[in-house]
Amino acid sequence: QVQLVESGGGLVQPGGSLRLACAASGRIFSIKAMAWYRQAPGNQRELVARILNDGSTYYADSAKGRFTISRDGAKNTMYLQINNLKPEDTADYYCNSVLTEARYNYPRDYWGQGTQVTVSS
Repeated sequence: QVQLVESGGGLVQPGGSLRLACAASGRIFSIKAMAWYRQAPGNQRELVARILNDGSTYYADSAKGRFTISRDGAKNTMYLQINNLKPEDTADYYCNSVLTEARYNYPRDYWGQGTQVTVSS
């Protein structure tokens, strides 16, 4: 069974940096895309950044300039580097992947459990 496990969240002061990681495990045939979403208290979950299997990336306007998404294909791991963190970045960050599990012949949507990021002095 495929699992997505996030790590790297925590409490950080404004202006600090964090590197989130998402490791996909299980019988994965292929990964079409991986993405980071976030959900702040009282808000809807929103897309932060996405990376496709060809390496192309997309960033939400709120993420441009301070967020960098990357991926290690050999490890099926995705990263999100966040610099100059601001209090409004406080949220639960979720990993998402569109991938084909070995037992299926079509891509499906998978989610991690989330990692909390709190930006506060």
